[in-house]
Amino acid sequence: MLTMSATTETLRENSCTLLTYSVFIYTVDEEKRNHLTLVDTNNESSTLVKKNFFHCSVKEIDIHVKKALEDIVQVKLEEGDSKWYCSHIEVKDPFGKCFVFPCYRWIGEKEVIIREGSARLPQDDTLFEKQRQKELESRREIFRWKKLRPGFPQSIDAKLKDLPLDVQFDKAKEREFNWNFLEVVVEAHLDEFIGCFQSWKDIADYEKIFRAIYKKNTALENVIHDWNTDYMFGYQFLNGCNPVMIRKCKKLPDKFPVTHEMVKGSLQRGLTLEEEIEAGNIYIADYEILNYLEANKTDKWQYYLTAPICLLYKNRLDQIVPIAIQLSQTPGKTSPIFLPTDNDYDWMLAKMWVKSSDFNLHELSTHLFKTHLISEVFEIAMYRQLSTVHPVYKLLIPHVRFTMAINAEARDKLIHEENGIYRKISSISADGINTLMKRAMKALNYKSLCFPEEIRARGMEDAPKYYYRDDGMRIWEAIKSFITDLVKIYYDSDEAVKKDVEIQAFVEDINSYCHCFTEFPQSLKTQAELIKYLTAVIFTGSAQHAAVNFGQYDWYGWIPNSPSCMRKPPPKQKGQVNLKYIMDTLPDSDCSRVVLGIVWTLSQFQRNELYLVTDKIYKHFTEQPVKEAIKTFQEKLGEVEDRIKCRNEKLPIPYGYLSPDKIPNSVAI
Repeated sequence: MLTMSATTETLRENSCTLLTYSVFIYTVDEEKRNHLTLVDTNNESSTLVKKNFFHCSVKEIDIHVKKALEDIVQVKLEEGDSKWYCSHIEVKDPFGKCFVFPCYRWIGEKEVIIREGSARLPQDDTLFEKQRQKELESRREIFRWKKLRPGFPQSIDAKLKDLPLDVQFDKAKEREFNWNFLEVVVEAHLDEFIGCFQSWKDIADYEKIFRAIYKKNTALENVIHDWNTDYMFGYQFLNGCNPVMIRKCKKLPDKFPVTHEMVKGSLQRGLTLEEEIEAGNIYIADYEILNYLEANKTDKWQYYLTAPICLLYKNRLDQIVPIAIQLSQTPGKTSPIFLPTDNDYDWMLAKMWVKSSDFNLHELSTHLFKTHLISEVFEIAMYRQLSTVHPVYKLLIPHVRFTMAINAEARDKLIHEENGIYRKISSISADGINTLMKRAMKALNYKSLCFPEEIRARGMEDAPKYYYRDDGMRIWEAIKSFITDLVKIYYDSDEAVKKDVEIQAFVEDINSYCHCFTEFPQSLKTQAELIKYLTAVIFTGSAQHAAVNFGQYDWYGWIPNSPSCMRKPPPKQKGQVNLKYIMDTLPDSDCSRVVLGIVWTLSQFQRNELYLVTDKIYKHFTEQPVKEAIKTFQEKLGEVEDRIKCRNEKLPIPYGYLSPDKIPNSVAI
């Protein structure tokens, strides 16, 4: 932290009096020298030359001037000889007026200019127009776009070790991230299973690794006990890790020839299948996006992949349960439609195939692409096109904390084409992952990032017990209300939005370098459009990521519930499956160990996590109206949190992934 303060003694009106600015500097880095300059509205300044900033010290430095400065608008730091972190600067003039200069970044350039904390639109900041342009030109040299992998959206042109200091993990985060996986492997003795390339003999054998690290958890207890029930299978489409695949079925697709005779034993209202569809009681999950992807092959196993279709039914208990499953996109004699009335092993394996497909699609598309990689796109454009004094920069900066760093970690360790951990556990090959990502990018549109519209597009407005939807809508509205308040503070009209060259460049940059995104705005012309856009950006990097990330251990920790890979092809006929066939299909012991370590690590909160309810996350803002808007936002989030807690007390499986006190403000794990 770097703090500056001034004495507040009464000054006599005497031309001979020297005005003293007392400066207190706090730093936690090695010794360094800096020139420090204060700049006022008249561009007059007082310069502090060759003062030492000592390691872990507080030094009082007096600046004496003959003429009082007007409102101080900048602090310049020059000739630093090493990199150091500055949180903010405070200056009190001799008359008691305080000026705050948010920084919160690493400093190491020849000259660093820190602006006073009031946010300014570019059209209202003409005095410093060239300075803003110079700042952004410098950042565009650092934050460069690059297509690092076929099919993937563009990301930052830097490897993990070369990331700019401002976007790297801090030391605490780095230690914790590296330790979590080591902890689950070593302390739980999972290393004993390394190299055990063999099938388990019974489903209960999965407890050998699971129980080693198991901690009491209501969701896990229910999964272990009920994972093979149709109710638990259906419940996960609503409130599990991937609650975005289910949609209202308005018409059965020709490729899925389910008849009333097949499912009449599952229907409870005395209606035909067609009548149940008309009544809105039938839902569908179609994994067509996985069709014909190349399956993975490791040194030990050939894995198999399919693109199933699952029909679900809202029964009289308002439960969503499966009533028909086809394990391919092509009907026929070698692709039977499995039913709850089939023998137990046939039906169990059919549901496992659906959940395995769901696991892979969730991890690569719903989770990695639609939260991690999308958020990095927004972050890069923010750094490249928005000045640090732009209100939208100040708004977004806490919502991109550690995002580039965690994505770089993922590209280096999890999804690396040659030695990524995901290659060891997934049914999809490296080329298949590239193809899937390309398909997911083509399917993504702007509406799919706007939560209410995404829910309506799937016809899920009235689905019962859909807590993901209920909580997500409340969080979306709270964020939208907060952003509305901020936009009204800084933009007095739609015309002000149109004239904001930086916000227009921000939107244009996203479209130019990620042009595969369809139906994204080419520009923002109104306050309403800006509010919606920013709500989507913040919701994606906070609430949506929380909803699809932090339940991974709950739902994937019990391996049979969501197998990451399948070692035998899907059955082409009914009546040929037994328990041994199922165990030979499910992940082996070594793969199970790796999956458990990954989902445990990715489900952990950082000890000093910054959540959406943390009022200090918007520390770049200094104006009182914004502080009032932040306070109102926190109050609304508190109301949502209380409502969720009250509801969860009555639920057999509490849904807490979208409770504001459990939503990190950025994609950071």
